[in-house]
Amino acid sequence: MQYIFIEKDIDRYAELEKLKQEYLLKPEFSKDMIECRREDANEYLKDLCQKNWEVNRALVFLDPYGMQVEWTTIESIAKTQAIDLWILFPLGTVNRLLKNDGEIRPVLQTRLDMFFGEHGWYDAFYQSAKQFSLFNEENRWQKAGNIFVAIEQYFIDRLQSVFNGVATNPLILRNSKNVPLYLLCFAAGNQKGAPTAVKIAKEILEGMQNPSQLTFLI
Repeated sequence: MQYIFIEKDIDRYAELEKLKQEYLLKPEFSKDMIECRREDANEYLKDLCQKNWEVNRALVFLDPYGMQVEWTTIESIAKTQAIDLWILFPLGTVNRLLKNDGEIRPVLQTRLDMFFGEHGWYDAFYQSAKQFSLFNEENRWQKAGNIFVAIEQYFIDRLQSVFNGVATNPLILRNSKNVPLYLLCFAAGNQKGAPTAVKIAKEILEGMQNPSQLTFLI
């Protein structure tokens, strides 16, 4: 077993190296078990996914800073059919980019396109609304009423379009004001093992929502 940590930021990378040295002092960890790479995670993972995955398996945890993970990276992971994925989806960040009136700057639309892998997010997050004046009526766009639910469902649908199995009960992580910030999502790559992996992930996610019910079945 090998643990690989990828971080481009020099300060965060230094912290990872410090943790690595601490863990290497423990007898259960050998020198070649932990590796830290100061690289762009998108580039590193895409390259890694090009290798032979017929006999290997892996688990990737993506904790992106903002929306830095590209959909093409997630798609590359899914195509291996050997890598399972946990991703901390930036629910709050996505919502902040979605203006109430639908007027989103082109540069931000491009960013959202890259993150979701398509432009279909616009129709999923906005709905047409008629506005009346003294002289005419206009069709305008407005953000969906329950936008957090809309974003959650859309991202789960996107994962299901490329992975063999997806946990449909992601964990919502909120701030002290109860505002949703992240979704913890799971997707399984291996077709044969997907049902079992998803079942376990669903139990873990449900247990994290109700800690008193958390049990692990091995």
